[in-house]
Amino acid sequence: MPTLGDTLAAARRSSAGLEQWLGRTDPALAGEAADAAGRLGISMSGYARMAIADFTRLAGEEDWATLMSGLRDSQDPGTTCLAAMVHWRLTAPACRAHSDTHQAGATHG
Repeated sequence: MPTLGDTLAAARRSSAGLEQWLGRTDPALAGEAADAAGRLGISMSGYARMAIADFTRLAGEEDWATLMSGLRDSQDPGTTCLAAMVHWRLTAPACRAHSDTHQAGATHG
Protein backbone atom coordinates (compact mmCIF):
# COMPACT_ATOMS: atom_id res chain seq x y z
CA MET A 1 0.00 0.00 0.00
CA PRO A 2 1.58 3.32 -1.04
CA THR A 3 2.05 5.99 1.57
CA LEU A 4 0.78 9.53 1.19
CA GLY A 5 4.29 10.71 0.35
CA ASP A 6 4.65 7.97 -2.26
CA THR A 7 1.38 8.99 -3.89
CA LEU A 8 2.23 12.68 -3.95
CA ALA A 9 5.70 11.95 -5.34
CA ALA A 10 4.19 9.70 -8.02
CA ALA A 11 1.72 12.41 -8.96
CA ARG A 12 4.58 14.84 -9.49
CA ARG A 13 6.58 12.57 -11.78
CA SER A 14 4.18 10.07 -13.33
CA SER A 15 1.94 10.29 -16.36
CA ALA A 16 0.23 7.11 -17.56
CA GLY A 17 0.81 5.34 -14.23
CA LEU A 18 -1.11 7.98 -12.28
CA GLU A 19 -3.97 7.94 -14.76
CA GLN A 20 -4.23 4.14 -14.58
CA TRP A 21 -4.01 4.17 -10.78
CA LEU A 22 -6.78 6.76 -10.39
CA GLY A 23 -8.89 4.87 -12.94
CA ARG A 24 -8.61 1.70 -10.85
CA THR A 25 -9.20 3.34 -7.48
CA ASP A 26 -12.04 5.72 -8.40
CA PRO A 27 -13.32 5.34 -11.97
CA ALA A 28 -16.02 8.02 -11.64
CA LEU A 29 -13.56 10.59 -10.33
CA ALA A 30 -11.05 9.59 -13.00
CA GLY A 31 -13.68 10.20 -15.67
CA GLU A 32 -14.52 13.65 -14.32
CA ALA A 33 -10.83 14.53 -14.08
CA ALA A 34 -10.20 13.28 -17.62
CA ASP A 35 -13.06 15.45 -18.91
CA ALA A 36 -11.73 18.51 -17.06
CA ALA A 37 -8.20 17.81 -18.29
CA GLY A 38 -9.49 17.53 -21.85
CA ARG A 39 -11.20 20.91 -21.59
CA LEU A 40 -7.87 22.36 -20.46
CA GLY A 41 -5.87 20.56 -23.12
CA ILE A 42 -3.66 18.79 -20.58
CA SER A 43 -3.13 15.16 -19.56
CA MET A 44 -5.02 13.64 -16.68
CA SER A 45 -1.79 13.33 -14.73
CA GLY A 46 -1.20 17.02 -15.39
CA TYR A 47 -4.65 17.71 -14.00
CA ALA A 48 -3.90 15.66 -10.89
CA ARG A 49 -0.61 17.52 -10.39
CA MET A 50 -2.49 20.79 -10.83
CA ALA A 51 -5.09 19.68 -8.28
CA ILE A 52 -2.37 18.86 -5.76
CA ALA A 53 -0.61 22.18 -6.34
CA ASP A 54 -3.84 24.18 -6.19
CA PHE A 55 -5.00 22.41 -3.06
CA THR A 56 -1.73 22.99 -1.24
CA ARG A 57 -1.73 26.69 -2.23
CA LEU A 58 -5.41 27.60 -2.18
CA ALA A 59 -7.44 25.24 0.00
CA GLY A 60 -8.99 26.76 3.07
CA GLU A 61 -8.71 25.68 6.65
CA GLU A 62 -11.95 23.67 6.45
CA ASP A 63 -10.73 21.85 3.34
CA TRP A 64 -7.52 20.87 5.13
CA ALA A 65 -9.44 19.78 8.24
CA THR A 66 -11.71 17.62 6.10
CA LEU A 67 -8.71 16.09 4.35
CA MET A 68 -6.95 15.34 7.64
CA SER A 69 -10.09 13.71 9.05
CA GLY A 70 -10.37 11.55 5.95
CA LEU A 71 -6.71 10.56 6.18
CA ARG A 72 -7.03 9.64 9.83
CA ASP A 73 -9.86 7.20 9.08
CA SER A 74 -8.46 5.85 5.80
CA GLN A 75 -6.99 2.44 5.11
CA ASP A 76 -5.29 3.94 2.02
CA PRO A 77 -4.16 7.51 2.75
CA GLY A 78 -2.58 7.97 -0.67
CA THR A 79 -5.82 7.25 -2.49
CA THR A 80 -7.79 9.33 -0.02
CA CYS A 81 -5.47 12.31 -0.39
CA LEU A 82 -5.27 12.33 -4.17
CA ALA A 83 -8.99 11.71 -4.60
CA ALA A 84 -9.83 14.51 -2.15
CA MET A 85 -7.52 16.98 -3.88
CA VAL A 86 -8.80 16.12 -7.37
CA HIS A 87 -12.40 16.28 -6.14
CA TRP A 88 -11.68 19.63 -4.48
CA ARG A 89 -10.23 20.98 -7.75
CA LEU A 90 -13.22 19.74 -9.74
CA THR A 91 -15.68 21.42 -7.38
CA ALA A 92 -13.74 24.56 -6.40
CA PRO A 93 -15.60 27.71 -7.38
CA ALA A 94 -14.07 29.29 -10.46
CA CYS A 95 -12.69 32.77 -10.36
CA ARG A 96 -10.90 34.73 -13.04
CA ALA A 97 -7.50 33.94 -11.55
CA HIS A 98 -8.16 30.18 -11.33
CA SER A 99 -10.52 29.46 -14.20
CA ASP A 100 -9.96 26.56 -16.60
CA THR A 101 -8.76 28.97 -19.28
CA HIS A 102 -6.16 30.52 -16.99
CA GLN A 103 -4.99 27.16 -15.63
CA ALA A 104 -4.44 25.74 -19.09
CA GLY A 105 -1.80 28.33 -19.70
CA ALA A 106 -0.28 28.03 -16.25
CA THR A 107 0.01 24.28 -15.78
CA HIS A 108 0.86 21.65 -18.38
CA GLY A 109 0.70 17.87 -18.13
